Amino acid sequence: MIDLFDLNIFLYSGIILAILGSIATVAGPGVKDPIVRTLNTEVAAIGVSLILLTYNHTLALLTFVATTVVITLILLRAITRLEEMEAYP
Repeated sequence: MIDLFDLNIFLYSGIILAILGSIATVAGPGVKDPIVRTLNTEVAAIGVSLILLTYNHTLALLTFVATTVVITLILLRAITRLEEMEAYP
């Protein structure tokens, strides 16, 4: 019987999400919508937390919360700065 909570599933899906999220973050500045830019980085953060979930649940939760807060604050500040610069040429 296949165990639904097999840790290899979390590890491999985390690696895939981290790679796809990193590629989407690199391509993100070409996207005009600021919400999509923020979501691109969240995919990578979820991937990293899934990778750490295979090792320790507390470490994964703390890493996910910390990366989400820090990345969201940095990106929202950068997006508002870019919007201000483009609004006043």
